This record gives sequence, structure tokens and C-alpha cells, in this order.
Amino acid sequence: MAREDIPTSRVGRSATIGRLAAETAAKRFATRAANVTRGEEASHEALARRHVETAEQIVAVLGTMKGAAMKLGQVMSFLDVGFVDERYREEFQHKLAELRDSAPTVPFAQMREVIESERGEPLQQTFAEFDPDPIAAASIGQVYRARTPAGRAVAVKVQYPGAASAVRADLQNFGMLVRLMGRMAPELDVQAIADEVRERISEELDYELEAANQRAIARLHAGHPFIVIPEVVESLSGERVLVTDYVDGTGFELVKERSAQERNRVAEIIFRFYFGCMYRHHQFSGDPHPGNFLVQDDGRVAFLDFGLFKRIDRSVAEFELEVARLGIAGDAQGFAEHLHRGGFLRDPERYPPQQLLEQFFDLTWWYTRDGEVELTPEIATQIVIDMSDPRSRHYKQMRHENLPPDHLFGRRTETLTLAVMGQLRARGNWHQIAREWIFRDPPTTELGRQEAAFYGASGA
Repeated sequence: MAREDIPTSRVGRSATIGRLAAETAAKRFATRAANVTRGEEASHEALARRHVETAEQIVAVLGTMKGAAMKLGQVMSFLDVGFVDERYREEFQHKLAELRDSAPTVPFAQMREVIESERGEPLQQTFAEFDPDPIAAASIGQVYRARTPAGRAVAVKVQYPGAASAVRADLQNFGMLVRLMGRMAPELDVQAIADEVRERISEELDYELEAANQRAIARLHAGHPFIVIPEVVESLSGERVLVTDYVDGTGFELVKERSAQERNRVAEIIFRFYFGCMYRHHQFSGDPHPGNFLVQDDGRVAFLDFGLFKRIDRSVAEFELEVARLGIAGDAQGFAEHLHRGGFLRDPERYPPQQLLEQFFDLTWWYTRDGEVELTPEIATQIVIDMSDPRSRHYKQMRHENLPPDHLFGRRTETLTLAVMGQLRARGNWHQIAREWIFRDPPTTELGRQEAAFYGASGA
């Protein structure tokens, strides 16, 4: 679907969101009214279908708006939140996934103007070949395939015209957006998700910053046995255009259909990449969603998009690793004291240490308990709800505490990595893998041995 214009004013975008919110509220009222006259089973059926219809509305409206509005939809699109009836969950997930896989496109003529304005020359002088059909469309830009005069195959990420204004308008309208998403997912702390998007979405507008992030990660993984980071073509990149080496591969939906062995392998690579970058390199992508990786024919996984990115101090990483070590050891008193020293607990007397330890395991058991675990969307859902549902036991216990800012981004990355792995329904002993960075233990998997040899050779 092509769209000639993207509403960029606060009033225009408020009107769009407002119409959607009003329609959603009206349908909810109609559903409740109908429930009075029908049986419990029929009521449940109607509510389940209403959730799917709401997803269709959100795809239709947020997908055309781009910017922060669409980013909220993208975040929700791969969290398999449990408020949808199991009979319709796959359909609901599919409709929301359209936000990341089939975003509406802006006509090429407008995108060409952005490239030529950024370059200061006609398109044909910059590229020998340029396919006008986008290969991907994201929240604030589209990606095209091209070839340089030297014959280099490249991917060209171009920011939508007016994207910056649209994002600023979205940020001013965040209260309305949060209410809309809250109607979709009343069990989740949508405000926390919205706050995180608010913090990071502006950084995504600066492709020069993204290029610097990608170069840093690419240097750390140059020659890696199973992780590929496309090289940035600096001479062709700018503030609104990012050019990288073109990489081909299989997308997430097709990977989900592969054998259990292949899915397990891809999930381990995803786990190693996001957690490894956080705890080995102290810089990592904060956007682990299915649209940001491709599985290549040789089995390597290419990771894309480094607009949402975080660098943490070594002391922050070490604090979190010590949390894991104390928790795994079952040292409840030491665990509680460590959290207090790190600013996680304002009043340690409020919480029995054993209660804190139980909460830790409930949220991290999938990689802090030794044994094989098959991850599922339901596991990811439960952990997300335990952390953010105001009705959950853990949320009520910790409602007086705030996660220190330096640690918030890492928890988002951890949770969303689990969500992706859960969608793959991958099986593995994630604890044994995690011990490589928690305790510096030797690897127990073939991928781990390959990675250890790489880091040993590179001196990392």
C-alpha cells in the first residue's frame, strides 16, 4: 500500500489516533452490552474476536503513521501477550506482525528526493543500479537494494520524508497512544514500554549515530564463525541515509518452520549475540525482534538495525552478573544486600531475602536453573506479565521500587530476546550457555567452542 503523505502535525496525528481509540472504545462498550444477553461462552468468543479486530485497526492506522506510533506496534507485535484466546492467538500475532514485515511504503519519488538531497547529486551518480522497490519497511524508513559504481551490492536505508516531525508529534501524543495500547493489553505495563520507546526513538532518527553503533559491533565480530554484521559504507552514508553491505538470508517466519535442530541453533546464536554483547562487550542492540536478523545459507546469522543501542559501564555489567551469581548460589541474604547497594531496593527491610530470591528465579529460571528447557511463547508471556502486570504477585511486591536507568535497557533486551526465542520454540540448556559470561565457565556446546576459539584468537 503506497501512501503519498505521512501526517506530521500533532493535531493531524492526534486526530488519527483519536479516531482509532474512540472506535476501539465503542466496540468494547458494544461487546460488554452484548455480553449481558448472551452466555459466558459466547461472551468470551466475542471478546476474543474483538481483540483480533483491534489488532487489524492498529495495523491499519499505526502502520500508516510510522514514527513512534508504529514503533509501539512493532514492540507489541512479537510479544505473544496472553490476553488473546489461544484459538485466535496465531491470527492476532500474524496481524500485528504485519507492522514489522509489511509496513506501508512511501512512493519512491519521495524517497529518491531524500537520497539526492543528502548526497547533493543525482541518484545515478551515486549508484550504478538502484531497485525502486523496497526490500523492507520499518518504523521511520525503507530499505532498498542497490549497487555502487564499483559493483558492490549494498542495502540503502532511507528515512521517510517528514519522519522527524512525525516522531516529535507522536512523542507529544504519547498519552493517547498509551491509552490505545492499554486497551490492547490491559495486563501489561504499557506505560513502561512507552517510556522506553520515548527514550530511544529519537536516537533512531540519526543514521550517523546508527552507523557508528553498527561499525563498533562489526569490529567486535569481524571474522566471527556464526555472527555477521554488515559493513557500513561510510562514504555513502549520512544523517538520513545509511548504506551497508547487502546480505541475503531467510527471514524469521520461514525459520520458524524449520526443523527443531535448526531452530535450536538459531536461538542459541540469538541468545549469544544479545546477551554476549551486553556482558562481554558492554554495548548491545536494544531491539531484538524478528525483523532484525536473517539466517544465511551457510548457517551464519546476520544481525541488522542498530538504531536502538546502549553502552553500559563495565561496573553496571559486573553488578548484574553478581546478581546472577548470588541468585544461582541461593545466597538470599547476600542477594538482598547486593540489590540494596546497587540502588534496586530503597528499603531492604521491606522485603524478606528469600522472597527476593524467589522473584529472581521466577523471572530468570529459564537461564539460571540447570537443565534443558523448551522455550515457548507462553513462557515469555508469563515472565513479561509477572514483571509488568499490576495484578501479579511480583509486581505488587516490588511496586515501590524503580529499576535504575542504567539497568532498564538491559532488562528490555533480555525480555525481548526471550520473546524471540520463545517464538522459535527452541530447546537448550540455556543455563550452561549463560555460565560462560556469568562464571567464565568453558563452553559446553559446539557453538560455544567455536566462539571461545574466536575470542581466544582475537584477544577479546
